[in-house]
Amino acid sequence: MLPSSLSGFPLTASRASRSSRLVVLTGKLIDSGLIALCLAVTIGAWSRPWSDIHTIILLVAIVAFTSFAGILGLYHPWHGEEVVRRYARVWIAWAAAVFVLFAAVNLSNTNLGLSHVTPVLWLLATPLALCGWRFIAVMLFVRLVKHPEYQRKVVVWGRGETADRLVKTIRESPHLGLFLVDHVVTSERDSDRRGGDHSASFSGDCHEGEQDALFEDLVRRARQGDFNILYIARQGFSSQRLADFIEGLADTAVSVYLAPDFSTIDLFQGHWSALEGIPLISVFETPFLGVDGHLKRLEDIILSILFIAVAGGPMLLIALLIKITSRGPVFFRQCRYGIGGTPIAVLKFRTMTVCENGDSYIPATRNDPRVTRLGGLLRKTSLDELPQFFNVLRGEMSIVGPRPHPVAQNEFYRTRVRGYMLRHKVKPGITGWAQINGWRGETDELYKMEKRVEYDFWYIRNWSLALDIKIILLTALGGFTGKNAY
Repeated sequence: MLPSSLSGFPLTASRASRSSRLVVLTGKLIDSGLIALCLAVTIGAWSRPWSDIHTIILLVAIVAFTSFAGILGLYHPWHGEEVVRRYARVWIAWAAAVFVLFAAVNLSNTNLGLSHVTPVLWLLATPLALCGWRFIAVMLFVRLVKHPEYQRKVVVWGRGETADRLVKTIRESPHLGLFLVDHVVTSERDSDRRGGDHSASFSGDCHEGEQDALFEDLVRRARQGDFNILYIARQGFSSQRLADFIEGLADTAVSVYLAPDFSTIDLFQGHWSALEGIPLISVFETPFLGVDGHLKRLEDIILSILFIAVAGGPMLLIALLIKITSRGPVFFRQCRYGIGGTPIAVLKFRTMTVCENGDSYIPATRNDPRVTRLGGLLRKTSLDELPQFFNVLRGEMSIVGPRPHPVAQNEFYRTRVRGYMLRHKVKPGITGWAQINGWRGETDELYKMEKRVEYDFWYIRNWSLALDIKIILLTALGGFTGKNAY
C-alpha cells in the first residue's frame, strides 16, 4: 500500500482529519464559486438583471452538485486516479444536479426568468469550468511532487514478484511523489544488486548474523535521513525475524509498510478491509462497493432513462409487429442469474415460436427453425434486447456487464469453466466487453465460453466509467450486430 501524504512523516489521525476536512471545504467552495460565476456570466451576457429566482436556482444547483460530488468521491485527494474517470464523475454529478433542479422547477411551476439560450450555455459551461479547475489542480500537483524537495525517499527491502512490482511502480509513476533510493535484494545470489546509489544485497540463505548486520546498516541510514519510507516484501523472512526487524525500526522516524506476497493467489478483486479492527484482504469480491457502486448505478439510471425516452417509439412498433406476425406474447421473460446468483426475470422481445425457460433450454443456432422471420431480424440486430433497459431501471441489470445466461446454461458451465460463477459478483449487462470483442452467440464448444468468461473477468478487474462509455459507443457503432448474432 502506498502512502497518501507527501510530507516527510505520516500524519497523525487528528491532523489527517483536519487536512481532509480542509480539502473537502476548499473543493466545495471552488465548485460553488464556479457554478455562481458561470450563471452570472451567462445571465449578464444577455443583459438580464439578477433576481431572487436566480439566487434560488443557484442555491439548489450548488447544494445538489456538492452533495452528488461528495457521494461520487470528487472531494477525495487525487493520487494518480484515471483523469477521464474523474472528469466523467463531474459530468454525472452535474447531470444529477440538473435533474434535481428541473424537477424542483417543474414541481413548483416556477418561471426561471431566463432566455432559451441562457440555460443551455450555463448547463454546458459549468461542467467544463468544474473540470477545468481540476485539470489545473492535477497539473500543479504532478509538477509539485516531481520536484526533489517534495519527494519522499524510498527503500524496498525483499525479493520476489511483490518487491519487483513495487520497484517498477515507483520508478514508472513519478506522479506518486516517490524516489527510489535503494532496492535491497534478498536473492538467491549474493551478486544480485538492484538498488540505487546505496545498493545492498544478501543471500536468501545467509546467516542470521549477516542479516543483522544488513539491518543495522538500514537503521543507521534511516537515522541519517537517507530515506523516510521502507517497503518490506515479506518473502524470505520468518514471522519472528520480521517482527524483530520492525521493532528495531521503531527507534527511527521512517514510515514502514509491509507488502504481503499474494503472487501464488489469484485475487479476483483484492482490496483491504477490516472487521472490528481485524485487517482483512478480499479474494473474491465485487468492485462496485461504496463510491464506485453509486457511480455505476447513477450511470445506469441516467442512460437507461435517456435511451427509453429515445427508443420508446421503435419499441412500441416492434411490439405491434410481433403481435401481428406470430402467435404468442410480445415479451419473453426468461429466468437468469443476477448479482450474487439471485434469479431475475430478464425481458426480451419474443423472437421464437416457443418460450423455453428451464432445464430443457436449447440455445439458438444458425438457421434455427424456432426463430420467426421477424425474430431473426431482431436477433441479428440485437433489438430483441431493448426491453432489458427496464431491468436496468429496476436495478436487476446494468447497461454494461457480463451477459446473463439461462439458468440451465449456468448450471452446465459452472463445473466446466474455472471461476465461472464469479461473473455474478457484478450485475449482468445488456452489452459487455466480451460481446464487443466477438465472443457472443452460440457456445457450441467449451473454449468459446472460456474466452467469454476470460473477457468478463478482464472487464470486472479493470472497470472504469470511461471503459463503460467506450463499450457503449462500440456497441452502438456495430456491436449490436455480428457473424455470431442469430
